[in-house]
Amino acid sequence: MLPLIALFLAAFAFGTTEFVIAGVLPEVAQGLGVSVPTAGYLVSGYACGIAIGGPLLALATGKVSRKTLLIGLTIAFTLGQVACALAPDFTSMLLLRIATAVAHGCYFGVAMVVAVSLVREDQRGRAVAVILSGLTVSNIIGVPVGTAIGSLWGWRATFWVMGALGIIAIVAMLALLPRTAGAANRPAGLAREVRVLGRQQVWTSLMLMLMLMIGQFALFTYITPMLLEVTGLDESLIPLVLLLNGVGATIGVLVGGKLADWKLMPSLIVMLALQAVALGVIHLVSPYPVPMVVAIVIWGGLNFAIGAPIQTRILAWTADASNLASSLIPSGFNVGIALAASLGAAMLNAGYGYRSLPLAGALAMLVAVVVAAASQAWEWRSRATPPLPAAAE
Repeated sequence: MLPLIALFLAAFAFGTTEFVIAGVLPEVAQGLGVSVPTAGYLVSGYACGIAIGGPLLALATGKVSRKTLLIGLTIAFTLGQVACALAPDFTSMLLLRIATAVAHGCYFGVAMVVAVSLVREDQRGRAVAVILSGLTVSNIIGVPVGTAIGSLWGWRATFWVMGALGIIAIVAMLALLPRTAGAANRPAGLAREVRVLGRQQVWTSLMLMLMLMIGQFALFTYITPMLLEVTGLDESLIPLVLLLNGVGATIGVLVGGKLADWKLMPSLIVMLALQAVALGVIHLVSPYPVPMVVAIVIWGGLNFAIGAPIQTRILAWTADASNLASSLIPSGFNVGIALAASLGAAMLNAGYGYRSLPLAGALAMLVAVVVAAASQAWEWRSRATPPLPAAAE
């Protein structure tokens, strides 16, 4: 368990630095002499760095010791936070954020593989959940604290604190990660890394991931104006609702990890269906504050409960060539987020209104149910079993 805690700390650090920028964006814009919309490229640039640079770096570092690579990526993160704190202008800040994002994308792919290698086969889902919980906890604790630090002492102080958090994560990995962490996953050739993506369990899981992101972020991107304009909540209550959503997400990711270890595909199909229902309920109760808040918390829990089984399935079916596939997990999330936000914007610009967003998400979840059920039926008919790690063959 201690090695997983070390991986969790770094995941928490990476997650915080990705999301905290939204909390200090106006201050960053003012400090670097650009408009707030221009400063928004620091968010989209980070997502592009994860989606594109992460898989490429994972392929390039396939022969590096997993422990050495994880520590190196966290050192790069730490140096990136210090450099961001000292950034003299917007261009340098953007380039530094993108460079940090490349390390971020590679880190989560490698950390997932290492995490499942450190536990028994029947504990893989919980190991994945520990890494994912670093992201949820970063939203509950890291982002509010980082935003508060930025408000009190300036946005550069936020990045100095992120750098200190990186140092703590480095020390924890040096002390707690075994030297042989991830050693069971020998590097495979590029052709094999690409070939495993053709397994139906892998590409259907990537489809499920995209549908999940549409179900989550088509609404979550615009959750604040929806709560203000449709539900009629006071602006002062919005942070509390988002906090409750984050608590639900943290509980959900732990529950999802246990379900992945118990009955992965049956529980995944049920949760996808429940998520479609939850989004339909959000559409119906959105004008009513108390039911809406309850629905938002349940929806947040389901979002992350679903994520753990999907990722566990990808890792299980690419165990013999996992570098590229594992790095596509954070890439897929970020591509899905971008698509979902664009879809939501298009619907709003077309005049459909905020209440239409959960319906779009519900439709995506129904598509996911069909894909997951078809994938499971296909797997049963072929009687396929997940591959063993390369070194065990």
